[in-house]
Amino acid sequence: MLGADWLNIGSLVFGLIAWALPVVILAQGNKAKARNRVAFCAAASLSACAIALWMQILYTDHLVKIEDWSALMDTSSAVALVAGLLLTVAIALNAITFIVYRGKQLKD
Repeated sequence: MLGADWLNIGSLVFGLIAWALPVVILAQGNKAKARNRVAFCAAASLSACAIALWMQILYTDHLVKIEDWSALMDTSSAVALVAGLLLTVAIALNAITFIVYRGKQLKD
């Protein structure tokens, strides 16, 4: 299994990817190529979010296996809060992207 440090770093990286993909699509503006990539980027963004959350679950499982109860008690509230924030922002960014490009599609 991956080292516990890599699980946290990987989770952070995938979480940032989950947020960055819809922002990149929105930043492309009216480009026709961006319209073709909206669904793909949404799927990739939500997949990256799922991978980030899965890595946090693996990290929690690692702490249980090594019986590091103090680490679990110290971090569980923060992990739950940040996981909810990651998921909420990723869904909101993807919804905004779909709404923006749906509006552009209707105008064309």
